[in-house]
Amino acid sequence: MKKKPVGAKEQESAVRVKGFEEVVLGFSEAEALEEAARCIQCKDPKCISGCPVGIDIKAFIRCIKEKDYAAAYSTIRQKNNFPSICGRVCPAEYQCRKACVFTKKGSPFASEDAINIHFLERFAGDYGAKAKVAAKTESAARLSKFKVAVVGSGPAGLCCAGELARNGVQVVIFEGLHKTGGVLRYGIPPFRLPRDILDFEIDSLKKIGVKINTNFIVGKAKTIEELFAEGFSAVFLGLGAGIPSFLGIPGENLCNIYSANEFLTRVNLMSAHKFPAFHTPVSIGRHIVVIGGGNTAMDAARVAIRLQHVNGIQPDTVIAYRRTEIEMPARRLEIAHAREEGVKFEMLVKPEGFIGDEKGFVRQMRASRCELGEPDASGRRRPVVIPGSSFELPCDLAVIAVGLGANKILTSVTPQLTTDKYGDVVVNPGTMETSIKGVFAGGDIVGGEGTVIEAMGMAKKASAAIIDYLSRL
Repeated sequence: MKKKPVGAKEQESAVRVKGFEEVVLGFSEAEALEEAARCIQCKDPKCISGCPVGIDIKAFIRCIKEKDYAAAYSTIRQKNNFPSICGRVCPAEYQCRKACVFTKKGSPFASEDAINIHFLERFAGDYGAKAKVAAKTESAARLSKFKVAVVGSGPAGLCCAGELARNGVQVVIFEGLHKTGGVLRYGIPPFRLPRDILDFEIDSLKKIGVKINTNFIVGKAKTIEELFAEGFSAVFLGLGAGIPSFLGIPGENLCNIYSANEFLTRVNLMSAHKFPAFHTPVSIGRHIVVIGGGNTAMDAARVAIRLQHVNGIQPDTVIAYRRTEIEMPARRLEIAHAREEGVKFEMLVKPEGFIGDEKGFVRQMRASRCELGEPDASGRRRPVVIPGSSFELPCDLAVIAVGLGANKILTSVTPQLTTDKYGDVVVNPGTMETSIKGVFAGGDIVGGEGTVIEAMGMAKKASAAIIDYLSRL
């Protein structure tokens, strides 16, 4: 008889919406052992090919089965320096779990019966952190004379820095903000990724020699040419995609309409939810509309409804999305959590404009109902407006979460760096090297906005190419 999957315990929704404590509580040892026991240790494990960084999933789960948790942690760390982060935020249902043999063929995401690989990774990662299992570094004296500059401390930059440092390279990270982590810190709320977990895994890089300079914008404080002149042998660009996209509809410039980037940064990075202890307030309305269907939209809506609770406002937070829930790119887990917490969903809705009051503040969103037509370039069915279906939603605060574009601070002052029509850096797909010799790139600045683990996959490919490049100098 097939064993039932073991899910991780969670805070009750009525409790968690009143604060920012972690929602998913993770596996106990007994739960981890029970879930690991479900893994049939496939001869040809497809789950590994579903992981962008190639973790030996079969091996680390076997170690958990054998109660050798340190070995499970070390196995993961061979490919991924951040198991506790990835075990919390990776969209496993679209990657390793989707590739699990227990997922039904043709399913757009993992079946419920798929092994909960992400929770097992989190268990091993948290064990390694608590037990202070040391990360292994390679003996590579030939590379120790080289310095590499990593621009950006988001997932791609951190991953590249870790891979290089583990191979003996001197690494310096340059981060434009006052805190490290990039989107991991300013984009992902602490109820999904606690700050002590993020800080621990970043600190683990410092322990293997990575140096970090914050408040340092490459492209403003220094150019790429100046970094080379200072003795860096190679540069990795993990700039991210920090420029918000907007809808381009009437009324979008009214007061109390935020980009998701600003809204989440004010809360996650600048602690707006703790105002006045922290001096970065965020306006909170009685009728909040979040536009979008990705993880950023879910994060914004879940933050918004918490702020309504914190401020004693009767919760009314709505996600408006042009397609249906099936087409939503957000994690299934985050959609479920948002719904449990009281977020309402308006599907097949296309925003047409915002209506304000005499003082310039938004008061309503005008929208139209849609139906799904033929697939577009993304492979998803295109939303088609139903004639005569226009309606208004009450809205005194809107958050636009429809994607991010390339950060151009560095590329705009580096004309020899080839970019595409979207402003993304063009790279050799095999090596991640840019049009400038010795300069490599990865993450959202290459190919547009993606997931944390996809950014890390590009960074791993780039770090391997950088090591090869340094070896030939």
